[in-house]
Amino acid sequence: MKLTIRARLTLLYFFVLAVSFAGFFWICDVGFQRSIDTTVNDASRTNLEIVRRVMNDAASKGPEKLEKEFAELSAVWANGAIFEVAGSDGHWIFRSPKLVSPQPPLAAYTGERISFDTANLDAQQYRIARERVKIQGTEYTIGSAVPTEPFDQALDNFRLTEQEFLPLLVVIASLLGYWLSGRALSPVSRITKSAARIGVQDLSQRLEVPRAQDELRHLTETLNAMLGRIESSVNRIRQFTADASHDLRTPVALIRTNAELALRRPRTDAEYRETLSRILGTSEETTKLIEKLLTLARTDAGVASLHFSPVPVGPCLRKIAGEARVLAAGKNIYLMEELAAEPAHVLADTAALERLLITLLDNAVKYTPENGNVCLRSYAENDFLVVEVQDSGIGIAESDLPNIFERFYRADQTRTRRVGGTGLGLSIAKWIAEAHRGSIRAFSRLGEGSLFRLCLPLINVQLNREIPAQEIQHSPASAD
Repeated sequence: MKLTIRARLTLLYFFVLAVSFAGFFWICDVGFQRSIDTTVNDASRTNLEIVRRVMNDAASKGPEKLEKEFAELSAVWANGAIFEVAGSDGHWIFRSPKLVSPQPPLAAYTGERISFDTANLDAQQYRIARERVKIQGTEYTIGSAVPTEPFDQALDNFRLTEQEFLPLLVVIASLLGYWLSGRALSPVSRITKSAARIGVQDLSQRLEVPRAQDELRHLTETLNAMLGRIESSVNRIRQFTADASHDLRTPVALIRTNAELALRRPRTDAEYRETLSRILGTSEETTKLIEKLLTLARTDAGVASLHFSPVPVGPCLRKIAGEARVLAAGKNIYLMEELAAEPAHVLADTAALERLLITLLDNAVKYTPENGNVCLRSYAENDFLVVEVQDSGIGIAESDLPNIFERFYRADQTRTRRVGGTGLGLSIAKWIAEAHRGSIRAFSRLGEGSLFRLCLPLINVQLNREIPAQEIQHSPASAD
């Protein structure tokens, strides 16, 4: 059976309160019992002291005087207390009327300290204290009994009250807890109802924030922040879907148009080759877009795997620079290399690292006008390899810089469509950098070019271990 939180809280209240009240009343009961025992024992001990003083005063005056004093003492004790005195031979010298009954001498008692016992006398329960004393050279055994009935009745009344009121208190407190839990959870109910009304078609709604500065307010603010992130992601996905649809629809339309035109009438071999070349180029661009989408999909699914091994940085950078130089030559862009002379190694997946570097260089070439400059440099700093790609291109607006590594984000849609791109390359580059325990940052000013800085931890190939990574602090720089 599934219970609501309110019901579970009420059951918890009931259990805790039942145990707490039961424990409290048990402690009170034990304390009450101990208090009764202490009071009765003290009264019995006091009566023994009184009897002992009377014996000290009257023992020298003879047995008759002593018995008379005992009789007078028994008469004045109006609280129901009784006592008895036995000689050294165990025969009774005096016994209160309630104690007068056929009874053997008290020869069995040989104790020297006060002892306590409980017995029923005349249908009542008494607490009896006995003590062996020596008065004027003669040993006596004296006993004093105090009735416990009034105390027992008080204890019974207390226990009866416990039995009557304990269930009632637990039930009342549980009902109060049920009401309080309802009041406490009412904001949760409102949050649930508000959240149920929010759908993917309208993510602009937000939950009502409670006025109280408590955990529910923090929960609501957290949920609102999450809704904001979801709305932003959904909007970007929608925008990307629209852009990707446009980017895919255009090449597919070009491929189809070229094929249809080629089939309308017979053509020469050169014309067929030209048409097939256009179709091939368009297909390659479409394949690149699909590959990027698949890469991100595999990353999100956690099935993208990288195979790390020590990679010499110099040859890898020179290889990528050679590929990028071919791209730069088409726009008459001068590509410079400022690579570290010292050999350096990083623990990397070669294919992924090359993809990251070619993405940075490809972007630099795309966004640099003709006759511009692109510089690829590398150097070691604080046990890190730093690779920088700097261009003299159009730059990035300051408002766009925080978002350029996010998926589906494309700064300045007009220029992006003119040079091509889907807004996925830099997000893939960032994922590759972080998978290599590195980082990538961008510094730029609009119209002044851009600088992308990649930091990867170096490894010591001789020791076959990674150099301990340290935090690198870089001050923002702009491209020259």
